[in-house]
Amino acid sequence: MLISIGFFLFIFIFGPNNLWVQHKLNKRLDKINNEKQFYIREIKKDREVANKLLTNMDNLERYARERYWMKRDNEDVFLIIPTDDNSKTKN
Repeated sequence: MLISIGFFLFIFIFGPNNLWVQHKLNKRLDKINNEKQFYIREIKKDREVANKLLTNMDNLERYARERYWMKRDNEDVFLIIPTDDNSKTKN
């Protein structure tokens, strides 16, 4: 009986796959699974956006104008950059 208890203590506490190592591996597995779910959601959103852009040319033009500031040849684009009240000079 004592030898069996000693063997199990050795395996669970001092062995190469002891409880501490198993706990760390489970935490790492949970973290990886959470990252996997995050990337699956991101891929789903990106596929929806790509589908919208590839099926409708108006959406593609709007996306290009908003994201990359693209313009047509006969128009000008003005950027309005807001400033803080603290950065204004007093007259």
